[in-house]
Formats: sequence, structure tokens, C-alpha cells
Amino acid sequence: MIKNKKVVVVLPAYNAEKTLEDTYNDIPFDIVDEVVLVDDKSIDRTIDVAKKLNINHIIEHKENLGYGGNQKSCYNKALSLNADIVVMLHPDYQYTPKLIPSMCYLIANNLYKVVLGSRILGKGAIKGGMPKYKYFANRLLTFIQNLLLSQKLSEYHTGFRAYDKEVLNNVNYKINSDDFVFDNQVLAQIIYKNYEIAEITCPTKYFDDGSSINFRRSIKYGLEVLLTSLKFYLHKRKLIKSKLFE
Repeated sequence: MIKNKKVVVVLPAYNAEKTLEDTYNDIPFDIVDEVVLVDDKSIDRTIDVAKKLNINHIIEHKENLGYGGNQKSCYNKALSLNADIVVMLHPDYQYTPKLIPSMCYLIANNLYKVVLGSRILGKGAIKGGMPKYKYFANRLLTFIQNLLLSQKLSEYHTGFRAYDKEVLNNVNYKINSDDFVFDNQVLAQIIYKNYEIAEITCPTKYFDDGSSINFRRSIKYGLEVLLTSLKFYLHKRKLIKSKLFE
């Protein structure tokens, strides 16, 4: 706990057999109270590894629901455990769990309700081996999103996030997509609710066993991100109504 606030780390897992143990062992259990792993019907031994590690709460999806669907299960479970701070960490070891204390202290001290681990602040993305096309796509999407959402974030696409329970209780994440655009829809909803977002520099690693989406899925994701931001812009100006923000 931090300042009497319960910290729960959620791991949305899919085929994380080779990286889960390294990720889990780096979690700072001096402040983290419980860990939730949701397996989205992996085809490897992710569940076996999770059981070997004695992870507190393991949820197995009977069918593959997608990245967004996985996160919905993660947050539902964390809130049912009365978490005060929820940290979403990918179990593919691309992000270092060693930043969890820094992220949580910003929330526990009532400075921010949302904290993102940014790969773009500093040189973490390039040093970590992010493919160049992904880096430039990230920068272009973020530039357009900042214009449409009236923000100054360094990126919207990180998979390392910490939330105050108030935020998760106050945005309707359950209606969001079950696909990868879920992350961006949540951020757009958070911004619409006028929560301020903090970012900290996060080193990252790109390697063969790390999760990644292919080029075709990346294009689909990019278009859905732009559509989400455009809906925000038009809804904010009362030109359309979007259920994401109602």
C-alpha cells in the first residue's frame, strides 16, 4: 500500500509464456498488494506459468475477446478487490515494472488521477528498438490527437498506465471496443471528464518474444484512433453525439 491506498497490478496476457516470469519478478511487492492476470485464451503455457508463480488472481477467458475485452476483465476484477490504484502492465516485458512506485506515488499524493509511462519522452522508444515506421506513426497520430483533443501528451499509445479508482468508476470503459483502440477510447473519455494526465519517461524493449501487432492491424488501429479523436472533437462542440462521451 501507499498512504493506505491499495495497489493492484493487472496483467492483460496473451501468449506471454516466455516473458511473464521476468515481468512478474520485477513487480515491487513492497507496495503492490495484489496482482490480477487475465489470460485471453492463449495458445501457449501462459496459465501454467501464472500458476507456478502463484499469482493472486488468474482469470481465463473461454474465448479470445481481444485486447480491449481483456482489459475490461482486468479492471472489473481490480475494482471488485477494492483497489485504490490500478496499474495496467503488459506481461511481455517491454515496459519495466520498476517504474510502478513512481507512477503510484503521483496518484497516492493526489497530484494526478492518471499516469502514463511514455516511451517518447526522452529517447526510450528509439533506444529500445521500436521499429521506425511505428515510431513515426506514433508521432503523427499523437500530433493529430493533441490538436483534436486539445492536449500536449507525448504519446497516447503506451501500454503502461496507472489509474485512480475514481477514474475507472467514472468513465464508461465497458462500452468501448474489445480491440486495440480500447486504450485510446479510455484516454479520450478521461480527457472529456477533465482529468489531468501525468507522464513519466519509460524505457522500453522490443524483441522477438515481445507482443506486437502486424502492419495491417496497425493501419486499422491508426484509423480507429483518428476516428475516436474526431468523435471527441465533434461531440465536444455539440456537432454530433457519441455514446463514448455520454
